[in-house]
Amino acid sequence: MAYQRSLVSLLAMLVLYLRFSLSYRLSSTSFRLQRPSSSCLRPFSIRPHGAKPIFGRGKRHTDLIRMQGLSPLLSDMEKRASFDKTHPRWKKHTKQIATVGPASSSIEMLESLFLAGVDVFRLNFSHGSHEEKAKIVKLIRELEKKFDHPIGILADLQGPKLRIGKFKEGAIVLERGQRFVFDMQVEELGDEQRVSLPHPEIISTLREGDILLLDDGKLRLRVLSSPSSPSSTSSPSPERVECEVLVGGRLSDRKGVNTPSIVLPISPLTAKDRSDLVAALDMNVDWVALSFVQRAEDMHELRGLVGSRASIMAKIEKPAAVQSLSDVVAASDACMVARGDLGVECAPEEVPIIQRKIIDECRRMGRPVVVATQMLESMIEHPVPTRAEASDVATAVFDGADAVMLSAESASGKYPIESVQMQQRVIDRVEESEHYFSMVKSRVSADISRDHLAYDAISQAASSLALEMQAQAVICFTSTGGTVSRASRMRMTVPIVALTPRIRIARRMSLFWGVYPTFMTMEPNDTFDNMLKRACRLAEIQGFATDPKDLFIVTAGLPFGQKGAANVVRILPASGPQVVEGEMRCIERERHFNRGDEKMGKAEQQRQAQEQEQEQ
Repeated sequence: MAYQRSLVSLLAMLVLYLRFSLSYRLSSTSFRLQRPSSSCLRPFSIRPHGAKPIFGRGKRHTDLIRMQGLSPLLSDMEKRASFDKTHPRWKKHTKQIATVGPASSSIEMLESLFLAGVDVFRLNFSHGSHEEKAKIVKLIRELEKKFDHPIGILADLQGPKLRIGKFKEGAIVLERGQRFVFDMQVEELGDEQRVSLPHPEIISTLREGDILLLDDGKLRLRVLSSPSSPSSTSSPSPERVECEVLVGGRLSDRKGVNTPSIVLPISPLTAKDRSDLVAALDMNVDWVALSFVQRAEDMHELRGLVGSRASIMAKIEKPAAVQSLSDVVAASDACMVARGDLGVECAPEEVPIIQRKIIDECRRMGRPVVVATQMLESMIEHPVPTRAEASDVATAVFDGADAVMLSAESASGKYPIESVQMQQRVIDRVEESEHYFSMVKSRVSADISRDHLAYDAISQAASSLALEMQAQAVICFTSTGGTVSRASRMRMTVPIVALTPRIRIARRMSLFWGVYPTFMTMEPNDTFDNMLKRACRLAEIQGFATDPKDLFIVTAGLPFGQKGAANVVRILPASGPQVVEGEMRCIERERHFNRGDEKMGKAEQQRQAQEQEQEQ
């Protein structure tokens, strides 16, 4: 009789246990997170097809998600970030810019370049029509939509092109030591003695001893007399400049003129530039680059025309801009080391020094900086670069550039995809080297701009915490990109996940070093804790964590959306805020049932022992 009672009691408890366990498992299964199965995710996955995700798809983590009060289904916001950012295409900190041209303007080629590593596409307005540029922009936006990832577009304005007139014979040969005259007689074709220079601003500004460079610096002349500085040996004329040839050579029609020793009193924006600018802004480009900047006033003029519709970039390619570098950088949102014309107007041995100077100044002020021109020049014709070109890319990365750029290599070269892949391989190898982060972090200036004290304090705190706590990423909420720009300046050793409700800001941040921009909708009634939960889920889905207990450093500004309100730093587990307590409740509940099973087993053993004694 005692044995029957024990058996009934055991069966009753077993039924209750199975009912609860089955209910628990079914509820967990119904809330299981599913990764989107879009084919566009496959190029970014580093796991074999069908393999288990990094973490967060099992019953335990699903229970934690339920405790957060979040929807179990992936929202559109989360799908935008659903491909794995730990793929080699994404792990690089230094960004890549590729120029779009005849060799790369199809949707297939644009997609291939994006998958190969391009973060920002450059449109060179020196060539092509507005209609062609608008078509390319449309294709890039379609690509952005397909992969649910922000892609930046840079519009590069041509700037003032100073050129000589034409010759009777199409070309002449200048000999060293001969005299040669530039004048304003545009209607007359040139010869061995003179040629027209239809730029009165040049003729009126040149003085005795100034240097003129022709045909990308191949020919060099020194001014002997000019309207503003007449020589005693020649009669001055208000419309002519007499020069002596220092370096001679062949000179043909419409060759370019460079004036490295003077600042020309002209606007950097020509009539063509203004027309191109209107068209570019109507296309909703993200960055506008201004060529041949000489002083900060040039950038102020561009800012007045652009407003807040795009960020502006100064191309440093004139000695005058280098001399007033601090003012130019302060007036810009980013800078480009345009080594083509810079190498023409400056001595070749000075260009590497100037490059590092520009990078350091931009880092000090928290401005992104791009190194451009002839990085992989030989790959226009050949599938592999020279060793010197690979070293050139590596030097820019070691110097701390935010981005490196390809021009003709991707625009008109035979191997645009290979050029991007090669650049990425060099970037990855340099950033994997043991000395890289120590070098780039040592170059961060200790100076903190008074105008960005809060930005810098928050960024420094986040960087220190990420290092000390061994965090997997720093998550930044931003509405303007200001805090993210300053965080990027710190050259953190962990990725910076930048969350913004403004897609234009996300696109602009695609240029920032070490930043993974993500468009994230923010509801008006969202609480701060809920925003933190969603941020952790996004970072986890993107592959920045391998375990629910991995840590994120979160920075934000309260109230949300207020510019310059960087005032919050939080340390959170990857599973989200307030999950530690919930997880403990789950563990305690599991332990409770385990303890119940143990007690029930011991009682049954005691009863069986008693029955055996009675039978004996």
